[in-house]
Amino acid sequence: MSFIRPEAKAALWRWREVIAAGLLAFVGSTWVVGPGGLLGGLGWIAIAVSLGLAVVGFQRARFRTGSGGPGVVLVDEGQITYYGPLTGGVVATDAIERLALDPTAKPAHWVLEQPGQPPLQVPVNAEGAEALFDVFATLPGLRTERMLNELSGKGVHPVVIWERRSMRPPELRLH
Repeated sequence: MSFIRPEAKAALWRWREVIAAGLLAFVGSTWVVGPGGLLGGLGWIAIAVSLGLAVVGFQRARFRTGSGGPGVVLVDEGQITYYGPLTGGVVATDAIERLALDPTAKPAHWVLEQPGQPPLQVPVNAEGAEALFDVFATLPGLRTERMLNELSGKGVHPVVIWERRSMRPPELRLH
């Protein structure tokens, strides 16, 4: 028997990093205000760490859109695997050429493209899709805030979030 409603438990679990950062900041501030000395110095370090954890936790909480969607996502050793009821596939994280968000699909889908393969479409609320945040954060030049804004927005067409720069040298122009 649980003493907490499932909806409340899901909300607390979604914001777990931010809650942990708040608790760490509270402990750090009691050390700073309390005995001082060496413990006070550690308190300031704990407060600084809690601020970083809060920023990352807030981004992760915005990325988590829920669960219970179609399929399961597994991220293991540089590989994203999606097992869906109708489709599925595998993408190597270092082979991703383009990341797009398709809000027209129900539910919205991440579209991962790699050369020579059909695009892998992963619902944003698939089981385990929160692990994609760490993969997307490693893409060079990805703007996390833009990705989170597109995810929370109500777009009407697919949007390219990130694209790998071409390996060709840029064209040289005279004018």
